[in-house]
Amino acid sequence: MTGPLYAIGRFCARHHYATIAVWLALAAGLVIAGQAFDSKTNDNLTLPGTGSTEATELLEESLPEQAYGNNPLVIVSEKDPLTGPRQSEAIERTVKRLEGLNEVNSVVDPLGPQGKALISPDRRIAYIPVYLKIPPGELDEAEAQLVLDAAAPIEAAGLEASVGGYVGQQLSKPSTEFSEIVGLTAAVIILLFAFGTVTAMMLPIVSAVIGLACALSIIRLLEGVVQVPSVAATLATMIGLGVGIDYALFIVTRHKLQLGEGMELRESIARATATAGGAVVFAGFTVVIALCSLAFAGIPLVSTLGFTAAISVLTAVCAAATLLPAALGLLGPRIDSLRVKLGRTHPDDKKPHGWLRWADGVADRPWRSSVAALAVLIVLAIPLLDLELGQNDITALPESTTAREAAEGLREGFGAGYNGPLLIASEFASPGEAERIEPKLQRAVGEATNVAALGPTSSDKQGTVVVFSAISESAPWADETVELVEGLRGTTIPAALRGSEATAYVGGQTAGYIDLATQITDELPRMIAIVVALSFFVLLLAFRSLLIPIKAAAMNLLSVAASYGVVTAVFQWGWGVELIGLDHAIPIVSFVPLLMFAILFGLSMDYEVFLLTQMREHYTSHGDARRAVIEGLANTGRVITSAAAIMVCVFTSFVLSGDPVVKEFGVGLAVAIAIDATIVRCLLVPAIMVLAGKRMWWLPAWLDRLLPQVSIEGEAYFAKRDAEAARADVPA
Repeated sequence: MTGPLYAIGRFCARHHYATIAVWLALAAGLVIAGQAFDSKTNDNLTLPGTGSTEATELLEESLPEQAYGNNPLVIVSEKDPLTGPRQSEAIERTVKRLEGLNEVNSVVDPLGPQGKALISPDRRIAYIPVYLKIPPGELDEAEAQLVLDAAAPIEAAGLEASVGGYVGQQLSKPSTEFSEIVGLTAAVIILLFAFGTVTAMMLPIVSAVIGLACALSIIRLLEGVVQVPSVAATLATMIGLGVGIDYALFIVTRHKLQLGEGMELRESIARATATAGGAVVFAGFTVVIALCSLAFAGIPLVSTLGFTAAISVLTAVCAAATLLPAALGLLGPRIDSLRVKLGRTHPDDKKPHGWLRWADGVADRPWRSSVAALAVLIVLAIPLLDLELGQNDITALPESTTAREAAEGLREGFGAGYNGPLLIASEFASPGEAERIEPKLQRAVGEATNVAALGPTSSDKQGTVVVFSAISESAPWADETVELVEGLRGTTIPAALRGSEATAYVGGQTAGYIDLATQITDELPRMIAIVVALSFFVLLLAFRSLLIPIKAAAMNLLSVAASYGVVTAVFQWGWGVELIGLDHAIPIVSFVPLLMFAILFGLSMDYEVFLLTQMREHYTSHGDARRAVIEGLANTGRVITSAAAIMVCVFTSFVLSGDPVVKEFGVGLAVAIAIDATIVRCLLVPAIMVLAGKRMWWLPAWLDRLLPQVSIEGEAYFAKRDAEAARADVPA
């Protein structure tokens, strides 16, 4: 890998105008192509073999207008009853406008014969069930807005109108632009401290932003081909910005140090691309492996999130390995222009300063350092024992969003369960069996614990497929609702259908999220084992040591456990939720921990690779294991903590987003990176490396013969190259 990267770096530095032009043209082309298509995301909850998916497939085939549930248009009056003349007229006009939309399949008038259950007892709150012809994955924002715009007569009458369901979700996506600006501003400040020049500071920012623009455009284009979750672009932005700036930081740092040592400009760019760039490619490859391994879970939503996040990492690596060397070649010696004096030390000074004293202190007291680090990590991880997976709490969205307004209106007027009705879909052998068994089934479901009400019944033309809704007394994301779904599936429905050939399924979005949480809980141990095994093999090849991959896996698991504990304490227990813009504790969305694990395991490997590469280089040079640990930490501590600080700032900035799922990712990833780059990499890892001594670099002879030779930063390649150059300079 070193030779090709060296050639790429030198080529891009020499042909910098052409390389930059290609990148700008590629980015512009992808952005234009992406903007030409409407954004259509789909939080696909399809899980083969689960009750919710069976219900959806049955309804899609026989009752497509009922397959995705209704989108309630909620009407709220502050004072006057909705049955008054002015209010009634506004509702009737809205119903007619909805019926006139091509996108609408049917609506139910709350003031009509079938609308008795659609208006609250005090007559101040009502909702219009809107059934669309368009499934969730094909609905765009313009089509969703038509439904809300149809409520103009209601708003003109002085009433409040909001829409829920997947229409409301489409219209309630909080913006992340402010988070991106805050994250980039923090990165600019940290890079100024790291480099001391405005010119050098701009390079990682430009590289990361251009790479991210390409990644987001590719993801948007994919929305027309595959079902991309709504949070995919935001997650890709978080990761793309973080790793894009970090990867460029490592390469620019190496280049500036080499220039300071007198290396020729293009040679320095090529070597930085081959050495630090080699570590970047290796680390990025590790992150991509971890993210793509999520496909083994067999969960479409999780797999797609993994693939889209991997796209942002790949573009960041490509930009760092090609666009960045071109930018360095374009700047040339001007990289040190526009200097900024920050702090007492010079950013280009290769001396480790305080990091050498820190490394010496850790090496002198390895047992004390290990115990202290482990104690902190264990305390942070304790809440993990109470972790429960749930679904997105709509009432945690910003109050200004239409989905939040609709949810609050339904809860106040009818009950929390109306925000996530369960669909009971049943199939019978004949119409006669349906007439005989269906009333018994409805009665059994209606009498089940925690069922507040049943919705109207619909059947297909043959009369063999029947569906009705069941409303729980508890909120969709409450533990009681989970128990209700499990009870209906386990005892209530089987007892009601006993002796018949009928089958019945519990579906709807609420049941889909419950199935997703169950499947993720079942798959999480296997996914952890797969990611750990893949990472073990990659590190075994890289460092030719048996204990280092084992140690790395253990350290990464500790980091992840501590971050899980913090997320549980903040979101599930509600500790300090007001500080991150929430007014109550919320469930931890089921796919968040699984995605966090893959992302964090991959990202933490970045710092492991950069730290251990330096340690191995020094160990190979002089064979003193303790000294190698000290020198490796002293040389990389400042760069690693600067890179981690950038990533923490980027992740933390997304806590400002109004989306509670994004907040969970932001807090979890920021805490994990902060823990990993400080407590783990700068305290626990060097302490354990000192305690293990030379044993940490041990590899059985038989395994050494089997493993291929892999050099991350190409030490052997450049040693051979320098030796050949030296011989060529010797006179004959």
